[in-house]
Amino acid sequence: MLDLAPCVACDLNCLEPVGSLNCSYCNTSDRMVILRCLGPDQFFLERVVFPFEQLSFVCPTNSEVELWSHCLGGPELVERLAASQIVCNC
Repeated sequence: MLDLAPCVACDLNCLEPVGSLNCSYCNTSDRMVILRCLGPDQFFLERVVFPFEQLSFVCPTNSEVELWSHCLGGPELVERLAASQIVCNC
C-alpha cells in the first residue's frame, strides 16, 4: 500500500505518493519519441510524445527515464537520464 499525501504542485485536491517526483518532458525534436520511465517496485510508464508536445507525470524517486525513437534499423535509445533531471517546479 502506498502512502499518499496532498499534491503540492497544483491547487487540485489530488493525492500523490510520498517520495514521488513531478516530472515534465518537452519534445523539442521534429520526431515523435517514446518516453519510458522505470522505477523501483516495478514502476513502469510508457508514453508517446509528439513533436513539441509536453508530457507531465509523477514517478517514484530514483526512477530512470529513457527516450526512444525509430530509425531505419528499428527502435533506437536516444537518451537515458535520471527522473530527477526533469523535475517540474511548477
